[in-house]
Amino acid sequence: MRSEQRPPSIELLDPLVGTWEIQATHRLMAGVIIRGRATFEWMAGKVVMLWRADYDLPDIPDSISMLTCADAGDGSADADEPCTMHYVDQRGVTRVFRFSAEPGVFRFWRDWPGFSQRFTYTLSPDGNTLAGIVELNQDGATWVEDLRSAYHRVS
Repeated sequence: MRSEQRPPSIELLDPLVGTWEIQATHRLMAGVIIRGRATFEWMAGKVVMLWRADYDLPDIPDSISMLTCADAGDGSADADEPCTMHYVDQRGVTRVFRFSAEPGVFRFWRDWPGFSQRFTYTLSPDGNTLAGIVELNQDGATWVEDLRSAYHRVS
């Protein structure tokens, strides 16, 4: 598939490809540094990205996510370009998020009664650090910071 056929939001994920070390903190785990590794890779055709995350801490589940944008059926992206991230982890938890991308900023969100989430990741200008904030809403009104992470490029 040629690059000009890829949806713009998908093309903006290109800088993520590679292996990353993760350091994170969680609001419910005061003083604990969560460490792990992540890989971002394209499936053939570069319209589906796989994001794998593995953690050293048993309380944090390893996961895999698949990011892609809708296709209108004729090989071109849907006019509204609804992009989704399908998440699954080792517990068997599955979730579907929407995502959007702009140069250097990646957002994922899920509106679900009692457990809405929104993620914002920002890529450093040199492309070697990805800073993330995850927020959680459990009452339909209040967003709280749930997780803060830093990804550092290994390769």
